[in-house]
Amino acid sequence: MTEEKVATTEKEAPATVAQAPGAVAPAPRAKNFSRRRGSSGEGGGHGRGRSSKAGNFKRGGARSEFAQKVVGVRRVTRVVAGGRRFTFSVVVVLGDRNGSVGVGTGKALDTALAIEKAIRDAKKNMIKVKRTKTNSISHEVFEKYSSTRIHVFPAPGRGLVAGSSVRSVLDLAGITDVSAKILSRSKNKINNAQAAIEALRQLE
Repeated sequence: MTEEKVATTEKEAPATVAQAPGAVAPAPRAKNFSRRRGSSGEGGGHGRGRSSKAGNFKRGGARSEFAQKVVGVRRVTRVVAGGRRFTFSVVVVLGDRNGSVGVGTGKALDTALAIEKAIRDAKKNMIKVKRTKTNSISHEVFEKYSSTRIHVFPAPGRGLVAGSSVRSVLDLAGITDVSAKILSRSKNKINNAQAAIEALRQLE
């Protein structure tokens, strides 16, 4: 009887050890944790890599071709039957600093969407400016757009001297050694930018 009891206890011993939660639980958890960590690292790494690559690709594609500058952002309020509805109006100047420049406007409920619309509009209305060998203009130009009147003339050795949105247009067009003066009292950035575009259009 003693031998049978010893045999049963020896047989039951591994069963009790196998059923004990404290002895066996850490081993599979450690293995599963390492596997999950490796799989999450691989999957997470690929996921993060895809998002970062996609973001860099979009940003790099936009920046490599054109440089952009947001000239003005306005919030427009419209009163409707249910209350007030807010939209955003954005003006963007787009250029490659190599003679191509354009001005576009966009309206949307979100600022980011309005900027995208303005960029597409600027690409449609882009012009090519004829420059001299020193990246200046050949002669002075007077232009009037709406209530804005500007005067752009060559200024050798002075760099770019301009203000308001006219400076953004001339800078993104790659024009230097010029001076621009706004002869009117208008402070409308859209009209100032459009007046600069019309002035440069005379140099095509």
